[in-house]
Formats: sequence, C-alpha cells, structure tokens
Amino acid sequence: MSVIRFFRKLFAKQFNEIDQSRLIYILSLAVGLFSSLAAAVLKNSIHYTRRLLTEGITPESGSYLYLIYPVLGILLTVLFVKYIVRDNIEHGVSRVLHAISRKKSRISSHNNWTSLLATTVTIGFGGSVGAEAPIVLTGSSIGSTIGRYFGLNYRYVTLLIGCGAAGAVSGIFKAPIAGIVFTLEVLLLDLTMSSIVPLLISSVTAATVAYFLMGDNVLLSFTITGAFNIRNIPWYVLLGGITGMVSLYFTRLTLFLEAGYKEIRNIYIRLLAGGLVLGILVFLFPAFYGEGYDAIMALLKGESESLFQSSLFSKLGGGYMVFSLFFLCLILLKVVASSSTTGAGGVGGIFAPTLFLGGVTGFLTASLLNKFALLDLPDNRFVLVGMAGTMAAVMHAPLTAIFLIAEITGGYSLLIPLIITSTTAYITVKGFERHSIYHIQLAEKGELITHDKDKAVLTMMEWKKEIERDLTTVRSTDNLGELVKTISKSSRNIFPVVDEYNILQGVVYLDDVRDIMFNSDLYKSVFVKDMMTIPPTYLDLSENVEAVMEAFTKTDAWNLPVLDKGYYVGFLSKSRIFGTYRDLLVQFSQE
Repeated sequence: MSVIRFFRKLFAKQFNEIDQSRLIYILSLAVGLFSSLAAAVLKNSIHYTRRLLTEGITPESGSYLYLIYPVLGILLTVLFVKYIVRDNIEHGVSRVLHAISRKKSRISSHNNWTSLLATTVTIGFGGSVGAEAPIVLTGSSIGSTIGRYFGLNYRYVTLLIGCGAAGAVSGIFKAPIAGIVFTLEVLLLDLTMSSIVPLLISSVTAATVAYFLMGDNVLLSFTITGAFNIRNIPWYVLLGGITGMVSLYFTRLTLFLEAGYKEIRNIYIRLLAGGLVLGILVFLFPAFYGEGYDAIMALLKGESESLFQSSLFSKLGGGYMVFSLFFLCLILLKVVASSSTTGAGGVGGIFAPTLFLGGVTGFLTASLLNKFALLDLPDNRFVLVGMAGTMAAVMHAPLTAIFLIAEITGGYSLLIPLIITSTTAYITVKGFERHSIYHIQLAEKGELITHDKDKAVLTMMEWKKEIERDLTTVRSTDNLGELVKTISKSSRNIFPVVDEYNILQGVVYLDDVRDIMFNSDLYKSVFVKDMMTIPPTYLDLSENVEAVMEAFTKTDAWNLPVLDKGYYVGFLSKSRIFGTYRDLLVQFSQE
C-alpha cells in the first residue's frame, strides 16, 4: 500500500480535517480504480496462460495434454496456498460475507494479490471455474485494507468492501449497474443514500478504467439485433422453470461433491482424485477447459457445431440425438468439473460455471423446441436469457442477472424476457432452497448478515465476550457463616453454586439471604443448599446469539448462567447484552 501511504503523507492535513462521510467518496474512487486494475490483470493473465498452454492443440494431435494440465495447475495452486499464502482463499464471495459478519470487515491484506495468482494458475491450466469470485475477494480486500489504513469505523470499512466488490464486477464485465446491484443483492449491503453514492463512484470508475484498458475486449460482448416477439413469452416462462431446476441441481450437487472431497483428509490424494476427474472431463469435453466463455460465445455466434466437433462425441456420429446428448452432458457434468476443481484445491468461483450452465441450457431448450415443436425460437436470445435464469436462481440475485445480461448485450431489448425468465427461475428455486449457494453455509452457522437490521446486528454480536466470569462460586455444603464471609469479600450479588467438578447446581442471590445473614445463631445450622434456587434456564456456549436473546425474552430473567457442556463458565447479564445490541444497532443504522 505504498501508493496510498504516499498520497496520505502528501495530503495529510486535508485528510485529517475531512470527516469520514466525505472521505469515503475519495476512497471509493480509489477502490474502484484499483479493483478494475486487478480485474484487468487477472483477465489478461488467465488469457495468456491458457494461450501459452493450449495454442496448437487439436483433438487429433494433442488433447491428451488436457489430462495433465488440470492436475498440474491444481498442484501448483495447492503448493502456493499451503507454503506461501498459508490461509484459506477459496470461495471468495463467502469469505467476504464471513468477514463482514464475523471479522468486523477485516480481510487479510494478502488477498490483494494472492487470489489473483492462485486463480490464474488454476484456470489457466484448465480449472473449470470462474475468476469473478476471486476478483470480488480481491476488490473487497482492497476496500478493507484502504478503509482500515485510514482508520474508518466498521460501517465505512464495510461500505468500502462493497465498493471493491462493485468495482470488481463492473471492471471485469464493464457493467456498472450490475456491479452495484451485485453488491446490494449478494453482499446484502443496505441501500441508503450514504451507501449508494460511493458504490456509484466505485462502479463507474471501474467501468471507465476497463473501457480505457480493454476497449470492447471483455469476457462477454454480444449485440442483440431484432425486436422482442411477444408470442415467445410462454417459452421464456418455460425456460425460467427449467433453469430454476437446473440451478437447484447445480447448487445441491456442488455442496455434496465439495463436502465429499473434504472427507479425503490427505490433500495430495484429494488433489489427485479431483484433478484426474477434471482432466478426464476436459479431455472428453474441451468446452470445460477454463471459465467456458469461449463456449458461450460460440453458441451466441451460432457455432454450436464447432463445440460438438471438438469433443469425442463427434466420433459417435453426427445425428441430432447425439448432438443433443452432447449438450445435455455439458449441463449435467459441468457441476462435476467445477466442484472437482475447487474440491481438489483449486481456486475459483461458480459465477462463470453458472453462466455456462445457463447458456447451454438455453441453447438446448430452444433447439429441442424448434426441432420437436416446430417453432422458430432465436437460439442466441435463449442462450443469454438462460444465463440470466441460472444466475438468478443459483445466486438468488435476479436483479444482478437481469442487468448484467442487459449491459453486456449493449441494450435493453431483452429486458422483458430477462425479467420473465429470471423471476420464474428465482421463484422456482426459492421453493426448494431458502438461501443462495453463497449464503447457505453461513446461514446454517447463524453467521449471515441480512437486510433485516435486527438480524444483522444479532449476527455481528459476539455474545461470548459479554460473559461475566468473575463471580465467586460457593458449594452447596457451605453453611451460612461461610457464605457471609464470601459475600463480605465480593462486590457482586450473585453467587453460583457448583460441586467439586464445577457442575452448576443452583444460584444464591444476595436478596434471598439478606434477612438472615446477620443472624449469627443460624450460621452453622443453615446451609447454601437450603437457600439456593434453580435458574429458569441456562445458556450454552454452543448456542447462537438468537437463542440467547430468545432465552432472555422467554424467562424475563436479568441474569442467566452460561455452561459449557454442563460445566459452569459464568453469567450473562440482560442489561449488558442489550446495551451491546443497542450500540451495534446505532452503528449499523447510522445514516
């Protein structure tokens, strides 16, 4: 961050005098600039790595290299992560969400570059994943690093993380609106005037830099010609239902396969297993090599036959059934290729595989309807709308899907089909999966930030830090005289009763013994077990904060004991936990 340090020294007086709400505008521009530069570096490094490795390869002459490259790429990635990074950099978007909810928006600064290098090696050598999630992690890390360097509070650091994500998506696709909407839908940032302006600045800065550096050379660029045909609306609804179910298949099988790979404890056996599966799939279906955008562009340009001819399926003949079976296999096996890449140790995301899946699904749907229903549906429109359908369903982000496809096609002539298919796909998958593939694992742990401020604050709250562990314990066999001595040395009014194994037996409250504590005649005849009460409930360290708040609400207690698998730990005070809740709510809601 030497560049940032230089400018801060140069304008030290100005930075010290400006308030954070205005400073954020300047920093959002810087985050957008650096995020876009990172996106350009990653895009070009992947392109030239792949070009260096695959130039001149044909199915007849050298496709056996497809069996070797993926294994080698994942091996290099695993070694890089294990011995140089020494941190988990997989699943970029989920890591950003986890940082926001559980790490006070702190993302390790090494993510400014490590994801770029690891992703380049993984995808350049044939990993069947996308570069978007790693670049979102990189952009978010840049935002987090800059925000923390300038001493901003949690809310503004989180906003700069959103600016980095918006800049990354905007820069890699030249789609500024999609970048902003992605941040709001997927990273779940609040939509307020104080947040939308920095996002706008970052996103448009990134898109401008992308235009300057790359011109029209972006990942996806296709201009739609012709008007929307209203008679095709039923088929777009049908495509929405199909892409919704395909997305459900993709989501559940991805989670299942990645969990299966994690069961293989030896990282090198896992690497070999996943690498071989990926290598075989790439050997059989060269379209699986890398992100898959070349295959999408071939479908958009009407060159589907070239995809078929480059695979071993062409050896089975050229009939329509074999042709259709080939594209069905692409749909069913893409998830295996992408999950094997990440499961084996590669670094990448599901953004590109989702678009690939939707494009092929849209093409095959249109092809089958044209063949058997004697329709004349435009293949390229169904490819684009299918991409929006799977993105809306897999990511639970219909607006991102709509605006991204609309922007990369250079206009909004597809807007109505995009809305129809994306909405249908989203509704379809929502009936089966409450959360997106990015959010599902965090939601299961209770670590997912949402647009609901109450739930968001509860997610951020680390209730275990509020446990009071300094209360003096007593034994049930202690008499009143011994208890009075303990009370005289304590400034608290609660005395947990535990046995020799530190198992909680009850609680003695000062108010319960106040009437008899000065009667010395009772000192030896009355025991703690006669005065202790059983708490209305207890809290366990394994419980999430929502369960803690619910326990206080149901019991109406002011203090509750905290246990760790039955062993006494301390007490939690309602006033203390609600005080922390209020402080966080004020910080989170501040406009």
